[in-house]
Amino acid sequence: MATKAASEIIAIKPPKFEHLALRLVGTAPLCQARFSAKSMQAMKAKMEAGSTAKKGANRKARDFDDDFRQAMHIDAEGGWIGVPAAALRNACIDVCRMVGFKMTHAKMSIFVEADGFDVVDGSPLIKLDAPEPERLEMAVRNATNVADIRIRPMWRKWALNVVIRFDTDQFTSTDVVNLVNRAGMQVGIGEGRPFSKSSNGLGFGTFEIAMD
Repeated sequence: MATKAASEIIAIKPPKFEHLALRLVGTAPLCQARFSAKSMQAMKAKMEAGSTAKKGANRKARDFDDDFRQAMHIDAEGGWIGVPAAALRNACIDVCRMVGFKMTHAKMSIFVEADGFDVVDGSPLIKLDAPEPERLEMAVRNATNVADIRIRPMWRKWALNVVIRFDTDQFTSTDVVNLVNRAGMQVGIGEGRPFSKSSNGLGFGTFEIAMD
């Protein structure tokens, strides 16, 4: 005896993502200050030493040239300098609060495609289109209010060729362009950006979309 096939009601649409290629051009210097592999190793050694860490330890001379090199994000395979893809993605998510879009939805709706991966921690990178960096030396105060000197790479002229993957049920391509432009003007990327989590920024790391 023939049976009637059960009908199925589909309430969830399949995901529909598109890609948008953009060229971002810096409108202010870009500065980096990654947590170096050398610092991580020193911290690990100190933790492993436990209570004996400071007994009889000699303070090594600081190599500022090495600090400069260690502050950059380097691709594991190509050796080129990059910018964390998360920096641009986070900037786009941060600026959603300015346009009344839920940040929690944006976290699931917009992504930045990686060109490579960091040699230290494997984080996704976008290749930086820029000349060799200059060395920036700045006097700062760390978390314990102790004065310190930080050596950072800085690029006065820079650009990024990025590919953004986005959910078309949440954003149109025009939405994405406007969101990225706002992120460049109001949030920025890198050290000293306008929407820095720990300060009002130095005006670094702002950018705009190259319209051509």
